[in-house]
Amino acid sequence: MMKKRIVCLLLALCLCFGVAACGQKEGEKQSGDADKRGKLTGKVTVYMPSPAGLADKLAAAFCEKTGVEVEQFQGTTGEILARLEAEQANPVADVVILASWSDGLTLKADGQLASYTPADVDKINKGWIDSDNTLFGYSASAVAVIYNTTLVPELSADWKDLADTQYKDMIAIPDPEKSGACKDFLAGFVTGLDDGEEIIESWAENGLVVPGANKAALEAVTTGEKGILIAGVDYNAYSSMQKGEPLNIYYPASGTVVNPRPAVILKTAPNMDNAKAFIDFLFSDEAQKMVAEAYLLPGRSDVKCESRSNLDEIPQIPTDWDNMMSIASETAANLNNLCR
Repeated sequence: MMKKRIVCLLLALCLCFGVAACGQKEGEKQSGDADKRGKLTGKVTVYMPSPAGLADKLAAAFCEKTGVEVEQFQGTTGEILARLEAEQANPVADVVILASWSDGLTLKADGQLASYTPADVDKINKGWIDSDNTLFGYSASAVAVIYNTTLVPELSADWKDLADTQYKDMIAIPDPEKSGACKDFLAGFVTGLDDGEEIIESWAENGLVVPGANKAALEAVTTGEKGILIAGVDYNAYSSMQKGEPLNIYYPASGTVVNPRPAVILKTAPNMDNAKAFIDFLFSDEAQKMVAEAYLLPGRSDVKCESRSNLDEIPQIPTDWDNMMSIASETAANLNNLCR
């Protein structure tokens, strides 16, 4: 009788272990879902803009923390949007990060985004998450005036003053049809300032050139081909200055546009659980410190930068993002036409 009881007990234990193992295996088959213990598995596919160093660090840290592999595509906002359009029939991306809040709003208007409430939502900067919880400003850049100190030792001119003849043929601007930050700046400039359009036209008349996207435009000023970059992305300048390039930067007194860089979850995300976890990670202490070290403005109000201007130190133009979104592409095309 005792032997019979022992055999029955062993059979019951084996059956329990068999069911548990089967359940775990099934969970592992669901790439991107949590297994029975709540652990994340599989991968997450993230499309990210520059800076490349930050994107790589975020991916590595998230993988180390969760065990989830991060597959990346890095490119400009324009390249990311083009890739998304090409993949509409067979969606690949889970999380998309853009350098343009207005482009994020366009994705939202097209019904492409999932709603989610991230961890630490109460710490996110005011206005850096939309009312539907679909756009999450995990970082931001601002555009500024960047100048070559070899050619222009000191500069504090306001936007309209850069049309002065003393700056004739010295000024450049990033291509707003390639730079999301510059596109949003121009949209904010013409909607937030009464004379914004007139000022842009006066720059064109003063010899404004468009060398290319952000990197090419900054390079034109770094090498001395041009002396002044209008609407240069600030984190690029801070990084170059740290490397010893002959540059300086300031934010004109009449204000500039601070552009939250939206991270979004696509409704078609193949790995939804992992996508939500990645958004949570972007607002973690670890990730926000990486953001600050990359010379971007952190998305959390309690995280401060030590090597660049903080959000409360930057004069800002009032921004109406819905209005800006409606004219951003047209305004960008108009500037390029003026400068041809």
